[in-house]
Amino acid sequence: MAIFQRGTPLDAEQAKLDRKEARFLAKRRQSKESPLNQLLDDKVPDKLRDTLDAAFVKAFNLIFSKGSPVIDKTYNADKARREYQVNSLMADDDASKRNLRQFSRQANGSARVNTVASTAAGVGLGVLGIGIPDIALLVGTMLRSIHQIALQYGYEHDNDAERYFILLLIEGSVAHGEHLDEIDADANAFIHYHALPDGYDASEQIRGAASALSDEMLYMKFLQGIPIVGAVGGAFNAISMHNLTAYANLKYHKRFLIGRRAS
Repeated sequence: MAIFQRGTPLDAEQAKLDRKEARFLAKRRQSKESPLNQLLDDKVPDKLRDTLDAAFVKAFNLIFSKGSPVIDKTYNADKARREYQVNSLMADDDASKRNLRQFSRQANGSARVNTVASTAAGVGLGVLGIGIPDIALLVGTMLRSIHQIALQYGYEHDNDAERYFILLLIEGSVAHGEHLDEIDADANAFIHYHALPDGYDASEQIRGAASALSDEMLYMKFLQGIPIVGAVGGAFNAISMHNLTAYANLKYHKRFLIGRRAS
């Protein structure tokens, strides 16, 4: 990874982002099995993994085909676009560290709101013993949060290329080890070349994201299906959303800075 030396405010912001990205990736490369997962290992039904895969695939297909406009009505998309335009004009007029960091500050703010909402929904449904039906709501909240982050950096999201990038962000946020390195490399390639890979298959990309989410959430979604104690599983939504929004913010921030450097 190229590390820019401090010089202009843009150089300083890029260097700061590079350090944050390196720390995030180093932490996510290490996959550690939790004691709770080990305890639940022999209690999880064999078919639950396939059920989760199918539920995540169904949720992505439904939202991508019909639900994106509905999701965008749950927040003020036009306001996010206006905020980007105002911030962009200020940065064009004075590319100071303060003005350049305004984009990430607002993206972080929307991410925190969505994380809180996802946690509350997961805990509430967990108390009732509702696990699998929570997946559609979780995927919707994930996409809502990424859509907001994208708009606050000046990127629209409702086209095949951007959906590919979004699926990479979701898969990368729950990946570990070599899998994470592969997904991260694909995300960086898109950032630089803004193109779909040769032979791209949207259905296969959705299945990859769904599988990664199932791997990460298998034990917690099983636990969430048990009344009362399921609140613990539902609370795991907070961790998943935090990792997703952190990774998405890093990658959209990188796109934004590279774009400003090229302009």
